[in-house]
Amino acid sequence: MQFDDQARHYFGTDDLGSVPQDALIAGIERMRVDLGLATDASHRFALWTMLYMLGAAPDVEETFKSAEDREAARDLMDMLDAEDED
Repeated sequence: MQFDDQARHYFGTDDLGSVPQDALIAGIERMRVDLGLATDASHRFALWTMLYMLGAAPDVEETFKSAEDREAARDLMDMLDAEDED
């Protein structure tokens, strides 16, 4: 699932800057529920990634059973954090 698709699905727009705070909170909560219910690893990773970008991702250790998925999540966090520093 593409970022824009996720944004439209959970927030009704791909312009997250235009989403009112209460709608943002509600969309994040729906994403967290869907993350808990998702069984497909790539779908879980996509949901977790967007939650991370929104500052609402659950802990990597709790989210991913696979060491490979946890490492990929940590790599993504490092990459995004390094980009923020630039």
